Amino acid sequence: MGQERLTGSGEDPRVMELRTAVSRLRRELAGHRAEFPDRGIAEDELAALDSMAAGGAPEVPRLRRSLLLVAGAIGSVSALAPGLREVRSAVDLFGEPPKA
Repeated sequence: MGQERLTGSGEDPRVMELRTAVSRLRRELAGHRAEFPDRGIAEDELAALDSMAAGGAPEVPRLRRSLLLVAGAIGSVSALAPGLREVRSAVDLFGEPPKA
């Protein structure tokens, strides 16, 4: 039996949390005026995270890979650190990927 947790609307609350955190970080990144070399990577991976979450049942290894790329791309931008922590916390709700 799966560990699917559903809200009254039928959507997994982990997915809702992930979509909210990703949306917030995307807005913060869009509003961040300073340019940095890996901004495009961060934007692309946040879009990928949103797309995976919109699908309803994201694959944990893909979530973690995208999170790692986002963290690497914006990790040195301290103004975005709180939003990045929220995304990480939301990804962590999905648990550890199965061991191969």
